[in-house]
Amino acid sequence: MSPRRSAVFLLACFLLIPDAHAWGPEGHRIVAELAQRHLSPAAEVQVERLLAPGHARLADVANWADDIQDDPSRQALWKATRALHYINFANRDCDYQPPRDCRQGRCVVEGLAHYVAVLGDRSQSEAARREALMFVVHFVGDVHQPLHAGYRPDKGGNTYQVQFQGKGSNLHRVWDSGMLRTRGLDWQSHAQRLDARPMVALPPDSAAPFAAWAEESCRLSRDIYPDGHTVGAAYVEAELPLAEQRLRQAGRRLAELLNRTLG
Repeated sequence: MSPRRSAVFLLACFLLIPDAHAWGPEGHRIVAELAQRHLSPAAEVQVERLLAPGHARLADVANWADDIQDDPSRQALWKATRALHYINFANRDCDYQPPRDCRQGRCVVEGLAHYVAVLGDRSQSEAARREALMFVVHFVGDVHQPLHAGYRPDKGGNTYQVQFQGKGSNLHRVWDSGMLRTRGLDWQSHAQRLDARPMVALPPDSAAPFAAWAEESCRLSRDIYPDGHTVGAAYVEAELPLAEQRLRQAGRRLAELLNRTLG
């Protein structure tokens, strides 16, 4: 993608700047670590070269796209990209229609398409491709979180108030990190536990994979709202396996995406 088109893309993202949503830091690191373990040798070499000298593994940069909101020198980039962390579908049909659901490219589906193109373009500068890699790692995680691709007017569950472990919270925070932390594992141990399971199944490839991933999350979001506003042990027991499945799917897809783009 040319520098001119990149500039136009980022300018368009300034026009709408709602709250960004994300897995918590643990979830993003788990996705990145799962992907790291399944990179091809060629892709691994490229990842190491792009991340050097400051970082060694994908998990080191998995939360960079969120962390820039607290970096005064990155405020322009944060404002330009914060709408790319999620997508708001129009209704529970979860049928992706770009003019309606992703106007001017301001959603995670088109954000992924943009940065994957930059990452795979060897004519781009090393700095541009490094930045693109960090966005891709993060956005693949984001698009697999069901509340990143909802259709309800509650900001991805952020305004859906719940009681969780005896404290006030919201449904998005529960899915970000609350349920994952009930395992009592650090992110490295959690990733190891998930990677030890048989390879996660994936639906057949789609001609538009990023849109398909978002549609998957949207359909899953239909059924993850609790009865009432209390998230208890029964809810966690029922929904935590789904959250972990999405982490595993994200990790496998991220590895395959990087293998194709960099390998």
